[in-house]
Amino acid sequence: MMLLKKTLPFVLIMFAALLGSNHVQGQDVAIKTNLLYDLTLTLDGGVEVKFAPRWTGELTGNLNAWTVNDRRWKQWMLQPEIRYWLCEAFSGHFFGAHLLGGQYNFGNLGTDFKFLGTDFGLLKDHRLQGWMAGVGVAYGYSWILNRHWNIEAEIGLGWIYTRYDKFECADCGRKVESDHPHNYVGPTKAAVNLIYTF
Repeated sequence: MMLLKKTLPFVLIMFAALLGSNHVQGQDVAIKTNLLYDLTLTLDGGVEVKFAPRWTGELTGNLNAWTVNDRRWKQWMLQPEIRYWLCEAFSGHFFGAHLLGGQYNFGNLGTDFKFLGTDFGLLKDHRLQGWMAGVGVAYGYSWILNRHWNIEAEIGLGWIYTRYDKFECADCGRKVESDHPHNYVGPTKAAVNLIYTF
């Protein structure tokens, strides 16, 4: 919760500056949803604003606040991104740089593998609760379907720093480790976005 109090004002000021720096006209604003998050029952949405012919700023957020089949995958995350388009905004290839921050509460997920130095097997028999912050770079492509609708694919890589408390099991409250730091390097963004531009 402390991270939210510290980062939310910064993200809102940055996004307000993006909106205020642009005279909004046709095809200068997009709203979007990530279909990959939608498949995992994660509520998500985003707004992207063009502020120069080849530059846009995006703010996306997602929330998963429930437990399904005794599996705990609760989290929220904000992810601002600045994008450079190779042709014109909202069309074709783009490169991006993003920040991310949020909190999570994961447990009883039945995973048992390691990936790039991170042991996801901890989520099988324990609950991890903590916060995260990171940076990354991304590449994507946007296909224009018609005047207002696009489909966009994006992949990002980067670094995430997290601190978490480790609990005995997914639903119990006995803490076995406090304030454990962890560095993760790997994918930080994966999206197949359905976009409406106006």
